[in-house]
Amino acid sequence: MEALRGTGVALITPFQEDGSVDVKALIDIVSFCKQGGIDYLVALGTTAESVTLSKTEKQLVLDTMVSANDGVLPLVVGIGGNHTAAVVQELKTLDLSSFDAILSVSPYYNKPTQEGIYRHFEALAMASPKPIIMYNVPGRTGSNMLPSTTVRLAKDFDNIIGIKEACGDMVQIMEIIASKPQDFLLLSGDDLTALPTILVGGDGVISVLGQGVPTEFSTMVRLGLQGNAKEAYAYHYRLQDGMQLIFEEGNPAGIKAIFEVLGLARASVRLPLVAASGALKSKLADFIASLSKVTA
Repeated sequence: MEALRGTGVALITPFQEDGSVDVKALIDIVSFCKQGGIDYLVALGTTAESVTLSKTEKQLVLDTMVSANDGVLPLVVGIGGNHTAAVVQELKTLDLSSFDAILSVSPYYNKPTQEGIYRHFEALAMASPKPIIMYNVPGRTGSNMLPSTTVRLAKDFDNIIGIKEACGDMVQIMEIIASKPQDFLLLSGDDLTALPTILVGGDGVISVLGQGVPTEFSTMVRLGLQGNAKEAYAYHYRLQDGMQLIFEEGNPAGIKAIFEVLGLARASVRLPLVAASGALKSKLADFIASLSKVTA
């Protein structure tokens, strides 16, 4: 899946003042990402606050993204959970005709064994009409999908095409790269490790910050994939403060604050999350201003 190399972004779900989905803001953000050089878009990931969206709202988000994208970029949709049978049922019933792949998180909260994780993704692979990118994020799920499990799944199922790896451990990432099939995608799930992951043999990133600074972030990734480490790291260090700040008070509070600074969307989130503090918004405004000075 060469189209899913490079910079993917896990899009937010913007909300209006009354808490409903802000369709216009979502259209504007999709356009902003397209114009900024992003390679593909991810809908209904963690950053989209998908666990707080109703079924109707999820469909509205998907329909809006498909329409706004107008066939320009590849689209990935998040479909995951800790109830395997329910995820299988969703894969079988949801209209996925406009999407290129599924992003599916390793089961959370249940804390399955490695064999349980394997069997979960085996069931999804048997049911999915689209290729699957697995998502390992131990900080959220409570369990770590080990390299041996990742590589076993990569070798056993042709339609499991990659992993978004957010373990935060470069040794684990390199273990996967050393053992995986050649065409299996290793995508960073952490903005801070995106460039290091690419330079040790990874294929790109599914980013949070990238949607707020698409031109700079996608340029960094592109330079990294070309092996131009020096220039790529120049971009990384310009972006590094933003990579850290957006998670200072939780995701997606930080990236939504950036969109408020940019005038593209409100900073509001849904409980149990709370919007970024005034202090953080001020820091993020300074970060955006500093990037503007560099590129001016």
